[in-house]
Amino acid sequence: MTSIPAITLMGSLRSGNSTAPRLTWYGPDSERVELSGRVLDNWVAKTSNLLQDELDAEPGMRLGLELPAHWKALVWTLAGWQLGLEAVLDGGPADFLVTDTPGDASKGHDAVIAVALPALAMRWGGELPGGCTDYAAEVRSHGDVFMPHADPDPSARALLTGDGRTVEHKDLITDFAASHEAGVRLHIAAGNGLESALSNALGAWQHGGSVVLTHPDVELTDKLLANERIHGS
Repeated sequence: MTSIPAITLMGSLRSGNSTAPRLTWYGPDSERVELSGRVLDNWVAKTSNLLQDELDAEPGMRLGLELPAHWKALVWTLAGWQLGLEAVLDGGPADFLVTDTPGDASKGHDAVIAVALPALAMRWGGELPGGCTDYAAEVRSHGDVFMPHADPDPSARALLTGDGRTVEHKDLITDFAASHEAGVRLHIAAGNGLESALSNALGAWQHGGSVVLTHPDVELTDKLLANERIHGS
């Protein structure tokens, strides 16, 4: 199988010290979620399998992400990249729309996936528009190991950045990931947006680091910094 950085990254996260924290989220109402490398890989694999097996996603298709910077948004982006999809962050045309604010499902997408952001949500709270897939209700039934049906193209586009740069899958680490120290425990402010969160998380993870992502309403106190052992840059 042709290797692309997203596949290599997920392999590294589930191997080695796979029980170490890799992604910690602080959200509203004292919400805290901690994902080890193995658990993060499981979430990404389940999401990739949902895309591939339930929604018939194939390499080269476009995944629209209308989500704030959030741990589930990182999972969705990694799942799409693992499949060889292009992440669409600017609201442009896409085959699939992933959103926490589903409206009319007939927007020209092959599928609309509603993502409930609370960590303990087992299903979408309330009624969904016809045709929407309930991510929380569906994802847990999918496998913990992802086996792609087709090899992704390393030269296919992975995303278009906010400053207009096209990034191919093979260049996600070299041309998109931010530069961070090896083993960093990095704080990422969700208020800076999803693109910034993705760039910084990739930069930390590629060198064995981990990230702490905080919602804009969460105060970054000395106690939080100490408890999470945030260090490096």
